[in-house]
Parts: sequence; C-alpha cells; structure tokens
Amino acid sequence: MFYIIQFIIGGTVMLLASWLSRSNLHFLSGVITLLPILTLLNMRLQMKSMTAETFQLVQQNAIFGAIGMVLFTSLVFYFSSIWKPGQAVLSALGIYIVFMVIGKPIMAMLQS
Repeated sequence: MFYIIQFIIGGTVMLLASWLSRSNLHFLSGVITLLPILTLLNMRLQMKSMTAETFQLVQQNAIFGAIGMVLFTSLVFYFSSIWKPGQAVLSALGIYIVFMVIGKPIMAMLQS
C-alpha cells in the first residue's frame, strides 16, 4: 500500500513541477520545497525494509549519483556558453556516462 502512496505522491510532485515551470521562480521554489519531502518518504521506506549496512550502501550510492547529476548539470551550463544546446547536452551526457562507468568500480573499492 505504501508503494501506491509513494507513486501518487511522486506523480503529484512531477505534475506540480511541470505546472510550476511556467515561471522560473515558482518552479525553483516548488522543486526545492517538494523534492525533499519525497526524499524523506523514500528514506523512511528504506529504513523500514533494509539492514543498517544495506541502508548505508544505498546512501553512499545516492551521494555518488547526486555528485554525478551536479556534474552533468554544471557541464550543460558550462558547455551551453560554448556550443549549441544540443551539443552541450550530448557532451555533458557523454562525460556523465564516463563518470558513472568509471566511478562504479571506484565506489566498490572504497566500500570493501
């Protein structure tokens, strides 16, 4: 039942984010306000169904993924001042993929 509630909340957040995207200020405000709520709900579910070691592993992977998304977003911003938007996104995506592929074995080494 909790999965259905999370699905409804996640869909509502995405709907609100798209609706609020008509104005940059509202979009940022809405995303900043609503996404932490989803994160807390997700963490609650993880804490209930995972051991402490598994939860820590998941959180480490989440931090790694968040760093990757910051890298991707920053590269798109930087490259868009140099190239056309399509080239900027594809270049940033390529670097993001390399980061994720190379970073996975590094994370495995750090965890062992």
